[in-house]
Amino acid sequence: MADLSHGTGDAPAHHQLTGIDSRKLGMWVFLSSEFLFFGALINNYLLFKGRDFGPGALYPVELYDIPFTSISSFVLLMSSLTMVLAHSALARGDQDQTKTWLFATALLGTVFVSGQFFEFGEFILHGLKLNINPAASAFYMLTGFHGLHVVLGVLMLLVLAFKSMRTGGLSEAEGLNVELVGLYWHFVDIIWIVIFVLVYLIQ
Repeated sequence: MADLSHGTGDAPAHHQLTGIDSRKLGMWVFLSSEFLFFGALINNYLLFKGRDFGPGALYPVELYDIPFTSISSFVLLMSSLTMVLAHSALARGDQDQTKTWLFATALLGTVFVSGQFFEFGEFILHGLKLNINPAASAFYMLTGFHGLHVVLGVLMLLVLAFKSMRTGGLSEAEGLNVELVGLYWHFVDIIWIVIFVLVYLIQ
């Protein structure tokens, strides 16, 4: 793993006085701020989900399809495994396997987002629109922002994979780093576990 931090080329190391690669430190700081951001969104949803918005009010919990969302969640969690395999392959110097697992991770992320779009479509067809009540707004904000993070992660994975195809391999000198993208991807998965448990499973 240390090799990935330094790269395989002659690019200079990016270290601070802490001895930690400055880019990795920056990623951890960014992810820490994102934890706070999602914590606020989750708290906002929990605040509104149990409130009474009048007779006939429609709530997200009434439309949840737990088996479907469980499958989507499993797909996203499996993408963490393929991300680990991509990182491991790069550490071994196996560029072909690295590309394969990066594409696999991106594919699983795309499947998850597609499932989320399908879920949103079903909810809207049943009348649960963004502005129908604060609980619906909070739900769409929380899960929508998470979906956006998954999309950004998929784009980063594809950039890495296509760059590897174009240059014949990945290294720190080429810009993006598999380890940093992996940290981001695992963060996205962890956040979804929290959302799935607190929003979908705990009624």
